[in-house]
Amino acid sequence: MKFSVDTEDKYAVISVQLEKLDSLSAPDLKTELVYLIKNGMRNIVVDLEQARYCDSSGLSALLTGNRMCKELKGTFVICSLQPAVEKLVKISQLTSVFNITPTRNEAVDMVMMEEIEREIGGSDE
Repeated sequence: MKFSVDTEDKYAVISVQLEKLDSLSAPDLKTELVYLIKNGMRNIVVDLEQARYCDSSGLSALLTGNRMCKELKGTFVICSLQPAVEKLVKISQLTSVFNITPTRNEAVDMVMMEEIEREIGGSDE
């Protein structure tokens, strides 16, 4: 299996279980993201701990998920970036586009904090 998905009440975590997030695997990630969003999930964390490499196709899949979550006023977070993937995100100037956290727990905390802010009306994003 290329991805594992843990779905909670307010968010889902997709764990990429591949060393390469490239043109062969990115369409499957995009499909998984679209499936979750179409089924009402607006907060998604993508855990990239096992991904040692990512190309433009992988970034495109992540950008799609990010855009779709934002359209639903949700939160999209990528976490546990390995050095080569982190470097690509920086070179592509996407550090200001993505929510990025060092760990999965911090990503979940970010999602929950933003969800609480939306529920109490503290965020008009």
